[in-house]
Formats: sequence, structure tokens, C-alpha cells
Amino acid sequence: MVENPFFAPSSLPYELPPFADIREEHFTPAFERGMAEQLAEVDAIASSTEPASFDNTIAALERSGRILDRTATVFFTVAASNSSDGILEIEKQISPLLTRHMDTIRLNRALWARIKQVSTQDPEESWLLEKYRDDFIRAGADLSESEQDRLRELNQRLSALATEFAQSLLKASNESALVVEDPAELDGFDEARIESLRKDGTYVLPLLNFTAQPALAQLTNRDVRRRLYELSVGRAPGNFAVAAKMAALRAERAALLGFPTHAAYIVADQTAKTVEAVEAMLGQLVGPAVRNAQKEAQELAEQAGFDIEPWDWSLYSEKVRQTRYAFDGAAMRPYFELNRVYRDGIFHAATRLYGITFTERPDLRGYHPDVTVFEVFEQDGSRLGLFLLDPYAREGKRGGAWMNSLVDQSHLFGLRPVVMNNLNVAKPASGPTLLTYDEVNTAFHEFGHTLHGLFSQVRFPRVSGTSVPRDFVEYPSQVNEMWVTWPEILANYAKHHETGEPMPADLVEKLQAAEKFNQGFKTVEYLAATLLDWAWHKLAPGESVADPEAFEAAALESAGIAIPQVRPRYRTNYFAHVFASTGGYSAGYYSYIWSEVLDAESVEWFKENGGLSRQNGDHFRRELLSRGGSVDPLTAFRNFRGREPSIEPLLVRRGLN
Repeated sequence: MVENPFFAPSSLPYELPPFADIREEHFTPAFERGMAEQLAEVDAIASSTEPASFDNTIAALERSGRILDRTATVFFTVAASNSSDGILEIEKQISPLLTRHMDTIRLNRALWARIKQVSTQDPEESWLLEKYRDDFIRAGADLSESEQDRLRELNQRLSALATEFAQSLLKASNESALVVEDPAELDGFDEARIESLRKDGTYVLPLLNFTAQPALAQLTNRDVRRRLYELSVGRAPGNFAVAAKMAALRAERAALLGFPTHAAYIVADQTAKTVEAVEAMLGQLVGPAVRNAQKEAQELAEQAGFDIEPWDWSLYSEKVRQTRYAFDGAAMRPYFELNRVYRDGIFHAATRLYGITFTERPDLRGYHPDVTVFEVFEQDGSRLGLFLLDPYAREGKRGGAWMNSLVDQSHLFGLRPVVMNNLNVAKPASGPTLLTYDEVNTAFHEFGHTLHGLFSQVRFPRVSGTSVPRDFVEYPSQVNEMWVTWPEILANYAKHHETGEPMPADLVEKLQAAEKFNQGFKTVEYLAATLLDWAWHKLAPGESVADPEAFEAAALESAGIAIPQVRPRYRTNYFAHVFASTGGYSAGYYSYIWSEVLDAESVEWFKENGGLSRQNGDHFRRELLSRGGSVDPLTAFRNFRGREPSIEPLLVRRGLN
């Protein structure tokens, strides 16, 4: 395997992984060699006879494991975006080994003893040193031998269960697609959409990874809507039991590490710090959100002429929106062509704010033909990094939208960033790709993560880019959503895909007038998922759940957010954020609303200071986006905003005040 492409750094620009040369059979040998090499490097650090210093201990750990890092980055990118039976099998085999590998490092007593001896006066080094110490303590470095043995067992079991959950969900989402034989049942879709669903004489509508499928807003046949909805909420029923096992094991692990619950263990490492802080924030939102949603439900029932069910909400909320605001979301789609949204919208906003420019690189490729590679330049023409875009849904790609880094920026290695965005837009059989308003918003959101990665200017990969607490990481991406309807940006990209005519001003005005409509539903849907996550991860050690579905219902009822017509955005059985990985967003789905508090404050700052300007963009980039995780995140926020955050701008934005 001397030609294994993972054994040496990529020779491509920016060390972009050489996807054209990578085959499935390269992964396992590269994982094995990468883990062995890193353990040898760690043993050399731990057994050194020199006095422990930042360079020979912490920086040395940062330099270790390069083969493993390259391999894992590509493998898990492919596993999420372009999976196959072979990749799924490798994932089953390798995930427990990787968990054991990390435990071997973080439970190395000699290494931990050296880390505790390190001191430094450099601010960035001091912050990283604190991070390493916290990582090791939270990983169990101070536990007894027998406690560490049990911790290893728990971690490996959780890793196997997370892989089981993720693979079961991927399989079920593919197999649970809505299949109809008569295209008349798809009334509400245009002809191009219907044609794109044709498969072997039937019409197949795949499920996306959340409860309220977007098609529910268009399908006029009520029984078809019901079938689609029930497929959505009922998929992967075996995952209920998997989730219950994971929650119990996480509770036991938290107790082993000195925490009363997994939720307490998680938030101690976040900007929230305490369970009480999270619950206080959520408590301010539940009551107003529920009241708004109940009022909306009454309005929809009046529009429909009957008591609506969950599968009716999206369709009739669109009808009310059209009646009240004369706004039809479908009328916007011809103005949101995918390439124009990116090149004349997202990229244009980034150029106006930060001076950066984008050039397509057709000579560079990703792991699938749908991936497009762009080189990013500073205003002075110097190179900044690469951006890869994978916009389309397909079999073997998990649901949702996300950003990931293929190469982390770091001065230690002299590396510039390579950042990727994944969406799940339906690919048309022919013609242009037209987006919904929500899909446009998602694209701007994910690119906010990209900017966080591209602008990173830190020394060490451990704190590069989006390596910040999860209840802070969504903040910069949410700020970037403000440019979707900013007049100069919207006018530049929202043009009819056939005529080139700009979106009519009255349509934009109607959109803005209608933006607070249905916020009760959106907030309750989100909060229900958040509080469900919270309930699972506030289980006490030793507490088990015999009936996960009954537990789910009781948790929502006791949180005061059980509205029959509004189910959680994710139910337990497909809550991938929380159960499909060992890290993820377990006890952390609150992060989106926590980050939105900071986001709403920041949008207010931009508006107060003139909006879309290089001066404002440079300030946001310098004080926040470029810092990665190299400083305390709330300090970075205060340096940008000039004050502590307040929840009031968020309440105003969501119409909850």
C-alpha cells in the first residue's frame, strides 16, 4: 500500500484531498497506520526525559496524528455525503477503534502528568493549554484504573450505538420514501418536480431529515399528506430503543466523571456553563411560543374549515399567508436559481463585506461530480483558501445541511483552510435548479460557517475555525442569514431565471411583512426538539426508560410544549443531531436558540452602524470570525458588540415580546 494517498500530504493546492486517487480499500490500512503512528508519537512525548514545556508537549500533541487526521477527515466526509455499503461496513468496524484510540491517549497517565507540568505566558498558548487540561479531565484522566476501564467500555458501547443509530436512520429514510403510482396524487407540484420523482414506473418522494416535510406545504391531497407525514414520524422505529440505551449510558458516564447528569456534563464546557442558565433562557420562550402557536392553529382551522392535523399545518399556513399578506412562497422560486444565489448573492455579499472573491476551479474535484470547487482570494489577490459546494440530495447522503472542514487553517503547519458546504436540494431532471426561500436562507446560513472557517487566523489546529463551543458555533452562521433580503444583495441575485427580470418589489415587501407569521409554530417545533433532547439527557444515573415513546410524550407534556398539531422538529427516532454520533449536539440542541440571542444582537449592531460595509465586515472578521476557538467566545462577542448580550432583540425578531 505504498501508493496509499493518505500516507503523505496531498500535493494538490491547499492540500485538497486527492479524491480522484482515493478508493474504499485505502481507508482501513490508513486508519490502522495512522492510529499506530500517533500512539508512537504520544508515547515519545509521554516518556520524554526533558522537562515538560509547551513546545515538547502541547505543540507536539498538535503535530501528532497527521495520517489519522487526513484519513478520518475524508472518510467521515464521504460517509455523510456519498456513502456506500462498503463505507458503512468500514464505519461499523472503525468507529469503536477510534473511540478506543482516543481513550488510550487521554487516559495515558504519564502524558497527563506532563501536561499538568506545562506552563506558558503566551495568551494563545495558555488558552490552548487550558483546553487540553479540560479535555483530559473530562475524558477521565483523573479516574482510578477500574473507573477508566469502565469509561472505556462506556465510550466504545456509545460509539457502536451511535453508528447503529446513524446507519439505521439512513437506511430507513431511503426505504420510507413516499411511493405513488398516479401522478395526480402529487397535485400541487409542478410538472418538472413530478417528472424528477419518476422511478421505475412510480413516483418516489424521499424523506428529508425532519418531521415537517417541505412537500406538505404543496400537496393538495390530504390523504397523501397524511401518508407522507406518518412515514416521516414513524421511520426507524428501532432507533427508539437505541436512543434510550445511549441516554442511560451517557448518564452513567456523566456520574463517573463527577456530574449529576449528561446535560450538566455537556453545558459545563459550553458558554452556558450551567443547566440553570439554559433552563432560564428556554423558560422565557416556551410560554409566548405556545400562545402564538395556539393562536395560529385557530387561524388555520378557520381557513381550512376543520380542525387541522399536523400534516395540514404547512399547507394551510401557506394559504393563510397568501390570504393575509397576499404572499405566495412558490412565486419566489423562479427568482432563486442555485448558481445565481451563490455567485450573485452569497459570494457578492462576502465580497461587499470582506473584499474576498471567488474563482471556480474546474481542474480540482471533490468526491462526487456534483461537487464544485472555488478558490477564494483576498482583495489584494493573495490566496485565502478553497470552498467546495455539494448542493444536491441523493441516495447515500444524510439529510440536512452542514459545513465541514477538509483542511483546518493553522500557522503551525502553514495550512490555509479548505471548507465545504452540503445541502440537500432536489436535483431537477433537467433545467435550472430553483430554490425555495427556506433553501436560500439555509445556503446563506451554511456559508456563515464557511466564513468562520475561511477567516481563521490561529496557530494551532485544535482551535481553528469553527472549533468553538457548540452553543456558540451557530452564531456567526445565523448572522450571515441577514443578507438574504438585504436590498443591495437581493437585487443582485433575485432575478427571474428565464427573463432576468428582478424580483418585483411588492413580492419582497410581502415577504418581509409575512416573516413573523408562523413564528409560533417554528419556535414550538424547535423548542419541543430542544426540550426532548434535554429530557433524555437529564436522566439520573441508573434510571432507565422502558417505553421510549411514552417517555417522549411525557417529556413534552411536562415541559408545557405538547401541542397536538405541532410535533418536535425531530422525534427521538430520527434525532440525528443528538444520537447519530458520540459528540454531536447531545444535550446541546439548545445551542441554536442560545446562539440566536447573540445573532439578533449582532444584526442590530450591523443595522445601527450602516449595514453592508467593509468597515463593519472587517470589524466582525477581526474581532470574532478570525479568532476561531483561540479566545473565550463571549469575550470575542463583547469585543465585537461592545456589551453583554440581551434576549430582547431575539424576542422582538420572533414576535414573542
